[in-house]
Amino acid sequence: MSPIENAVRLTQELIRCPSVTPNDAGALEIVETALRGAGFETHRIKFSHAETPDVENLFAKIGTGAPHLAFAGHTDVVPPGDVTRWRHAPFAGDIVDGRLYGRGASDMKGAIGAFLAATLNFISCHGAPQGTLSFLITGDEEGPSINGTVKLLDWMRARGEKLDHCIVGEPTNVCALGDTIKIGRRGSLNGVIRVIGKQGHVAYPHRAENPTPVIARIVAALSAYEFDQGTSHFDPTNLEFSSIDIGNPAVNVIPATATAQFNVRFNDLWTLATLEARIRHIVAQTAGQITTHLEFLPSNAVSFLTEPGIFSDLVVNAVKQVTGRTPELSTSGGTSDARFISHDCPTLEFGLTNETIHAVDENATTADIKMLEEIYRHILISYFKT
Repeated sequence: MSPIENAVRLTQELIRCPSVTPNDAGALEIVETALRGAGFETHRIKFSHAETPDVENLFAKIGTGAPHLAFAGHTDVVPPGDVTRWRHAPFAGDIVDGRLYGRGASDMKGAIGAFLAATLNFISCHGAPQGTLSFLITGDEEGPSINGTVKLLDWMRARGEKLDHCIVGEPTNVCALGDTIKIGRRGSLNGVIRVIGKQGHVAYPHRAENPTPVIARIVAALSAYEFDQGTSHFDPTNLEFSSIDIGNPAVNVIPATATAQFNVRFNDLWTLATLEARIRHIVAQTAGQITTHLEFLPSNAVSFLTEPGIFSDLVVNAVKQVTGRTPELSTSGGTSDARFISHDCPTLEFGLTNETIHAVDENATTADIKMLEEIYRHILISYFKT
C-alpha cells in the first residue's frame, strides 16, 4: 500500500470509530499508533470540568526546536441523527463510486487521515524534520470546547512547547478542493433580552404595561444598527434575531413579559467586552424607563486573523502545485478551534470541501483525500526546507 493510499485507509478506520462528542471510541488510538510507529513522542491527556464530560486529547511531536509546525484537528463528530435516512451506515466507512461515506468524512477525519499519511510519507523520505512537527488532536470541538484545545494548549505551554505555525484541518473549501483557505474567523456572541411589563386586560391598557411594543423597538433598533463597515479581511459585524417569544395564548390579555434571543457574528474591530457594552447601551437607550434584563450567554468564540504573509504564501503555493487552483483567503463561516491556537502562533485552516458536513450521508471523494495528503506533503517539504 502506498503512503497516499494510506490517507483513505486511515480515514476509513477513523470513520469506523463512532466518536460522537465526547466519546473517543478508539479514534485517538489509531492516530497515536500511526505516529508512535513513525518515531513520535506521544501523550494522551484527559481533561475534566465539573459541568461537562471528561475528554481525551492527544499531543504528539517529533524533532526539537524551531521552526515548530503543528497539525491540529478533532476526532469527535456530531451525532448522525436518524440513521434510517442514511443510504450508507454513518460509521461503516463505505466507498461507493469514488466517495467515502461516513460521519466525519469531511469534518474532519479525512483531513486527519491526510495529515497522518503526509507525515508518514515525509518522514519515510526525509527523516525527522529540522525543527519540530507536532499533532494537536482533540475530542470536544463539536461540543462545548472546554476540555479540548484550550486546556491542551495550557498543558503544552506549561511544558515549554512553543508553536511557530499551525494548520487546522477544518473543511474550508466551498465548491472544489483548493478554492478556500481560512486566515481567520468571526467571533460569535449569543444574547437574550427580556422586557418586563405588567399583565392586564386589553380593554384597560392604562392599568397594564405592555412589553410587546418595547421588545419590537429593541429588535428594530438592534437589527438596523450599523456596528461597523467591515475591514479589509472581514465582513461587517452582523446581529440577527432568532426568536421573539411573548408566550401569551390569550388575545384579550396584555402579557407580562416579552423575550427575544439573538446572535452576533463580529469581526476583529470588537472584543466580547466592547460588543456587549455597545449592545447594552442600545437596549437601555431604546427601552427608556421600562425594565429590561439583558443576558449574554458564555462565549469563547472570539474573532481572529492571521495576516497574509510568508506562511499563507507557502500554503497557497502548495495548493496551486497540486490542484492548479489559487485559493481565496477567507474569514467566512462559523467558529473553530483555530481561534484558540491563534493566540500562540499564526494559524490557517485548510481541509476538504464542506458541502456535506453535519448532513445525512456526509462524504468526501477519495480523490480529494489523496490530493489533500499531497498538499500537506508539499507543505511539510517547503516549510522545513524554508
